[in-house]
Amino acid sequence: MKKTLAILLALGIPFSFTTICGAAESATEAATDAATEAAAEEAAVDLTILYEADDSMINNYSLLAVNPDAPFVDADGNEVSDVELNASGAEALINWMLSPEATELAANYGYEEYNEYLFYLKDDAPTSDAEITPATDETQTIRMSTTTSVNDSGLLGYLLPYFEDEYGYTVEVFSAGTGKAIANAQAGNADLILVHSKSQEEEFVNSGFSYVLDGQESERLTFMYNYFVLCGPSADPAGVAEAASVLDAFAAIAEGEYPFVSRGDNSGTHTKEISLWPEELGITTDAESVKDYGWYTYSNAGMGVCLTMAEETGAYILSDKATFLTFRANHGIME
Repeated sequence: MKKTLAILLALGIPFSFTTICGAAESATEAATDAATEAAAEEAAVDLTILYEADDSMINNYSLLAVNPDAPFVDADGNEVSDVELNASGAEALINWMLSPEATELAANYGYEEYNEYLFYLKDDAPTSDAEITPATDETQTIRMSTTTSVNDSGLLGYLLPYFEDEYGYTVEVFSAGTGKAIANAQAGNADLILVHSKSQEEEFVNSGFSYVLDGQESERLTFMYNYFVLCGPSADPAGVAEAASVLDAFAAIAEGEYPFVSRGDNSGTHTKEISLWPEELGITTDAESVKDYGWYTYSNAGMGVCLTMAEETGAYILSDKATFLTFRANHGIME
């Protein structure tokens, strides 16, 4: 500051402390902006979507109410007794999720932030105009068992407060892979499920764990979808972005033995993934089926954790698009 004043005086240039301080502040702000920009670039996610929108990559989501009279069993198959479900609360939440208010919220979720839709409503989706029963002391708490894909995308964190504030309920969310989410309900620990694996949902229904709500035609209420996306390092060493189909893309990864991170948790995403590998590889949901494939990581973890692993190791991964966009927007940080 003193040196600056001396120079100004020597040159006979008028000055003020405000002028000099303003210049100093501008320089500080410029430096701060540059540092912020550099930090953002450093935090940028290299993992990118390389293949999407293939017809075989559609990802359907279904709501199912848990049957209070179901044959509940624990993880070892032992009978569970004295299960008390909140069927009234579950029906209220499902009817609200299928209402015009909730479906419009779900359909528009994320568009303003990502400039693209994260979820889409099915053309033939079941709807509900049933009157929503407000909560009572006995029905206030609703237990939802769902997938990490739905939860990590932020959709439930966005939707549920509307329902809770309007009708007085509290929704407790258990989030895991579809297989674990369903097992949680089969043990009597959930009033409804929101999952995305047709075969596992049908088994759940056929085993007596769900029932048809008044006004609906089926136990499985498949109402929205998005897409699975094949992600990988931007350099794309396997060249999957140029593949003719997603099956060819997976074949290229396997042929070159490029690193791949699998959910490995019997989730809907895991189930979809194993259906895309070449049949001769013999990859199933069983960890033993991939023990000889050093390039294949069987993680047994949620979507957010697996995306972080893929980013850190430069691996390929199958993800639902909503969770990946959230992961990228958060610079690879998943809470």
